[in-house]
Amino acid sequence: MTELIDFSEYRRRGAGKQRVYFDQSELRLLLDMYSRRVATGEWRDYAIDFNGPVAVFSIFRNTHETPIYAIAKRRNGKHWEFIIRTGGQTVKRGRELPDVLKVLEKKLRLVDA
Repeated sequence: MTELIDFSEYRRRGAGKQRVYFDQSELRLLLDMYSRRVATGEWRDYAIDFNGPVAVFSIFRNTHETPIYAIAKRRNGKHWEFIIRTGGQTVKRGRELPDVLKVLEKKLRLVDA
């Protein structure tokens, strides 16, 4: 069921202050990586969720499946923390998104012609 929100009351309570978002440079990195993998046919869909203190970029192989990867951003003390999870397990965590995304970069390999 849809819940109506009175924005003036929402702002007065400060409910929106706890929300975490990906900034423009982070979104650029995520969408750049995503588009390269879409071009190879590996990934087909993504979703961005803002669940209060956590922002999540989910990657899907097919639209009607569970995500194969979830990249989360959250506050850890005074610093931001980025976490990549797949299948309920943490693959990588760190303070810098480019360092964390290196885990998802494909290694080049030689192919016989």
